[in-house]
Amino acid sequence: MSGTIGSNILSHSGIIAESAAGLSWSSTIVTGSTVTVEAGKGYWINTTSNACTITLPSSAAAGDQIVIVDYARTWGTNNVTLDSNGLNFQGQDDTYTVKYTTDGQSVNLIYSDSTKGWLPLEDDVVADEPATPPTQKAIFGFGSTGSNTGVTNLVNSSGVVASDVSAVGTARRSPAATGYGLDKAIFAYGYTSSAVSMSNLVSNSGVVASDVTGVGTARAYAEGASYGGDKGIIAYGEDNLSMSNLINSSGVVGSDVTGVGTARGRLAAAEYGGDKAIFAYGYNGSNVSVSNLVTSAGVVGSDVTGVGSARRTLAAAGYGSDLAIFGFGLISGNTGITNLVTNAGVVGSDVSAVGTARAYLAAAKYGGDKAIFAFGNDGGYDNTKNLVNSSGVVASDASGVGTAREQIKGAAYSTSA
Repeated sequence: MSGTIGSNILSHSGIIAESAAGLSWSSTIVTGSTVTVEAGKGYWINTTSNACTITLPSSAAAGDQIVIVDYARTWGTNNVTLDSNGLNFQGQDDTYTVKYTTDGQSVNLIYSDSTKGWLPLEDDVVADEPATPPTQKAIFGFGSTGSNTGVTNLVNSSGVVASDVSAVGTARRSPAATGYGLDKAIFAYGYTSSAVSMSNLVSNSGVVASDVTGVGTARAYAEGASYGGDKGIIAYGEDNLSMSNLINSSGVVGSDVTGVGTARGRLAAAEYGGDKAIFAYGYNGSNVSVSNLVTSAGVVGSDVTGVGSARRTLAAAGYGSDLAIFGFGLISGNTGITNLVTNAGVVGSDVSAVGTARAYLAAAKYGGDKAIFAFGNDGGYDNTKNLVNSSGVVASDASGVGTAREQIKGAAYSTSA
């Protein structure tokens, strides 16, 4: 077919239920690249994996109706094409291409007559995509007191750090951590007497599970962040590695993906923009100030020239609804400076330090829209915390709870306060 009929919006009500009430809805979700549909039915079209061509009936009577709906909000990526199968569509013959290319779209087709053929009574877009529920709690885990440990500390939705929970899993330092599955977390990799490849899942109640045999290159000083709403990514690490491992919504760690960007360790990462991630700063023989953005599909972008003081062993977390903050770390000595990240992934300039300058600390989002920095090394092992409000303002030191330690990691979990 040649030519194009666009996704013309004939109605802006966003409601198809009244005219579609008498339809018989298909119980099968359409996932194939082609499907032939019947009048009097509604169809859920899932184009997550591929585009779909929908063939309409070859004959129709006035008033025949078909409804198609974007099941997974993916028509913008993998389009839907209608084949009018010899009948007209909006007055044009079937040599024209009819394509729908907007996420969340639903199309209510009515057959008129042989002149105009099929007409979209409504081809509306669901304007507001359902938002991922914000995580409310956080967990800090593992680290070093001079000896490796596996203890954890839960953080409630008000930013209160709880006392030590006995270790589950192999004691180690410098693992990576991230949320996954909307309300759970994972610790992975790290260093015992050598780099290891193992993981420990954290339930939405904050319970740490026993070791799971690792996937991917054993390493320490990697970093993790959530992306795509319900998935995670762990990337980079020592010795000066540039690779990533994706974590699916069930907490399964994927195999190594060839890296993009400057190979380095001792960096930090956080979610931003609601469904994307950012890795920034780090060390590869010297401190670096670069960032790498991660798309909502988990693809790591090339280096972006850094903003702010090059440093290592810092921490990062999301805050607000779609922002992030990097903070603290080691330059030539410990620092407490922070850098805010916009919802477009742009790293801001240095913000003067508040709180004890320290390195080897951890951070996590909590309370839906706030963040917490905690633990670290300020010349000795530390359990100080600094809360970050929903505007990205870092509060002064608050007395710590739990074993003072460094090379610890944190992640958000639980959508229940």
